[in-house]
Amino acid sequence: MPGAPFEPDGLQHLPVLADEVLNGLNVQPGGRFIDGTLGGGGHTKLLLQRTRLTRTEAHQDSRADGVAAGQVLGLDVDPAAIRRVRKRFPGEISAGRLSVAQAPFDQIERTARQHGFTEVDGILLDLGLSSFQLDTPARGFAFRNDGPLDMRFDPTTGFSAAELINNRSWEEIADILYQYGEERQSRSIARAIVASRPVSTTAQLADIVSRAMRSRSRQKIHPATRTFQALRIAVNDELGQLARAMTQIPALLRPGGRVAIIAFHSLEDRLVKEWMRDNARKFRPDPTLPAGGQEQIPVLALCNKKPIVPAAAEIQENPRSRSAKLRIAEKLPEQ
Repeated sequence: MPGAPFEPDGLQHLPVLADEVLNGLNVQPGGRFIDGTLGGGGHTKLLLQRTRLTRTEAHQDSRADGVAAGQVLGLDVDPAAIRRVRKRFPGEISAGRLSVAQAPFDQIERTARQHGFTEVDGILLDLGLSSFQLDTPARGFAFRNDGPLDMRFDPTTGFSAAELINNRSWEEIADILYQYGEERQSRSIARAIVASRPVSTTAQLADIVSRAMRSRSRQKIHPATRTFQALRIAVNDELGQLARAMTQIPALLRPGGRVAIIAFHSLEDRLVKEWMRDNARKFRPDPTLPAGGQEQIPVLALCNKKPIVPAAAEIQENPRSRSAKLRIAEKLPEQ
């Protein structure tokens, strides 16, 4: 595609917690699933494989069309991910087993209904960056490879990270770094960024942050890690998108259908944990009410009270999985 960022062909995106996701979603042949974050297509491939019917199963299943029963709808706001998945699964798309839509996952309900995906068996959100995004310098997500300071999941819309830090006050930048990156030295970093403007590349920003923190901190992670995380979250409104998406998920699940969400940092995981917990409660606390709360009909049942994390072997094979946390919930029958 003319003008598209260079996308390395040799990269392989390893799906995080693959077995745990498939087992947690109870993926069965003939099932219908939504992958709200296509990325490199790793989880989508596994869903397609597990939902395929054998010829015997297809003969017995009234929903089946040959051996093609079992369908997946994949969403991603990143146009590069859409191009990559279309190129990777042309047969599944032409057979009607895979539908692909460029859309943010906070539009999951509308997109699903447009494609006829209602009463589905499961929904997956993998909130991490794909290897393709991290390892493509032109996208500006990583500080280890110099490139334009962009960070947008969809490079055709919204404002870039460079536009953010070159146009906001140091107080606003500091608030973003503290709120979304939990960066304790946010004020020092923000002042250093403003003093160095204009800032246009990832290497330039990483150097500014490193120099601002050099005499103050010795960390195991790169000094710019939290700054890059915070800017990416702000640029893409990631927490807002997640909160909006989760409210739409129960309406798309059949009773007994499951939602699985993989988070990679504490802010995301906290939102997921609280949303699942609140929707599984029979009593919602509310100190403003005379009785201290109100009864409610629970919508979800928690499948795991504590998050599922990668085993040591997976972390060794794929170090980027080390911070992943998987939470799963099942939709309850209507009462």
